[in-house]
Amino acid sequence: MDSIKAFLTSIIDPWLFMFLSARFLPGTIVQLIKRGDFRTLLSPSALNDAWFANFWDFVGPQVKTSGEQRVVPLLEGRVHNGQVSDEVVNQPISGVVLEIGAGTGMWADVFAKVNKTVSHGSSKANGTPLKRVYGIEPNPQSAATLRRRVQDLGLEDLYEVVPVGIEDLNNPTAWGGRIEPGSVDCIVTILCLCSIPEPEKNIRLLYDSLKKGGRWYVYEHVRTERGGYTMLFYQFFTNLFWSNFIGSCRICRATGKTLREAGPWEKVDLTQPPDEPAYRVLPHIFGTLTK
Repeated sequence: MDSIKAFLTSIIDPWLFMFLSARFLPGTIVQLIKRGDFRTLLSPSALNDAWFANFWDFVGPQVKTSGEQRVVPLLEGRVHNGQVSDEVVNQPISGVVLEIGAGTGMWADVFAKVNKTVSHGSSKANGTPLKRVYGIEPNPQSAATLRRRVQDLGLEDLYEVVPVGIEDLNNPTAWGGRIEPGSVDCIVTILCLCSIPEPEKNIRLLYDSLKKGGRWYVYEHVRTERGGYTMLFYQFFTNLFWSNFIGSCRICRATGKTLREAGPWEKVDLTQPPDEPAYRVLPHIFGTLTK
């Protein structure tokens, strides 16, 4: 009986999530009218960005709560082969870090906590702290909220908001800074590669930004591989609607394959968590890739 309930919950949950998102559209429209921001209101893409930003302000903390049990150990280097360990089994984040799709900053405090743990941690971590975290967030409304979040946490000396897309990271005229190829120690992507434009091109650009030996920490939902053709079809059908309600998110992307093919890797420790059932409509991949 419990397994039937779990199956039905997995099948229905994406539609409930879309319904929740839809409830934020009227409020976003009213908000823009009150501001007199008719340029955003009359631009489908800008309106979609504002709608998603308002929705994510509300739902993001809940997503964070459910994801922390995997994300925090991942960043602390306590994940191997899709499983969380009590001990440090891989290198934690350190040095210069890119957080892609930083959103409203719901993971910013985690970077500070992990940095504290790493700086006073085990020999595996080498006591190497974070030097700089660049939060990449092209959505103007989310980037503004992210700046306030960084200030509220007192992280101005550690965390810098970069309000452009991946394609402009090395373009100083776009944001007043420059992230050169081969200059980054770590990349962190948490539930964001489903939304980036031109994923093959942009993932390759991020790969190029990593130093030799640099690490990419991944927690993403991806195209289903365990559920056979039935789940693949259902996921594809769900995506036809999902992509219109959840920002620019696409749930059928083979992100793991794209990451593996971005360039030569020294080590790949990336897999679906073994405890995820085959009927998950939004299955995940989880782990690290070392250049």
